[in-house]
Amino acid sequence: MDSAEQAAGEKRVRAVLFEPLLRLGLGRPSTVTKAGFEEMVAEVSGKLAYMSGINLDALKEEIVAHPGGARGDRIWAGAQILKKAAEIDPPEETGSPLMRAVFASAMGREALRDGWAPELRRAVKDTRRWPIAFAASQLREKARDNLRRLMLIEENMAAGRQVSDDDMAFRHRRQVAMEKCEAIAQLAQAGDRA
Repeated sequence: MDSAEQAAGEKRVRAVLFEPLLRLGLGRPSTVTKAGFEEMVAEVSGKLAYMSGINLDALKEEIVAHPGGARGDRIWAGAQILKKAAEIDPPEETGSPLMRAVFASAMGREALRDGWAPELRRAVKDTRRWPIAFAASQLREKARDNLRRLMLIEENMAAGRQVSDDDMAFRHRRQVAMEKCEAIAQLAQAGDRA
């Protein structure tokens, strides 16, 4: 997303999400100061700039149906908005600082080198946590079956043997997943150089 798209997206978030919520009479979260609310709106708008108008409408509908505060008259806190937005329309994982940091680390480089990067990416995307050593070993183990299957598919293809449509689809998904992981790692390296 370039800077013009980002600015347009932030404007859309304000117009479709925050301004209608305020017009409906929902107030800022009671734990947030007036200045803090403006900062929260700016930060959330920046993070949700990728969302379409229809998905922002869905998010707004959720907030209106289940407002925050003891009297049910408050906009949700930023973290709660972001969590629900990720359920409605998950952001591209390349934009996540956590994801980039994981793939910039020794663990991420090892996962790319040894072929278990798709499992690592999925785990980080699902948990939004840095994988501990035990979790990484579990991911390596989980990847073994997938890597073994991929190796058999490649061997069958090289030998000219018939490969099922299921296996070809699996191979394609695995290649796409690895490409996403490599793109994340490249973004992380570019960010380190900047």
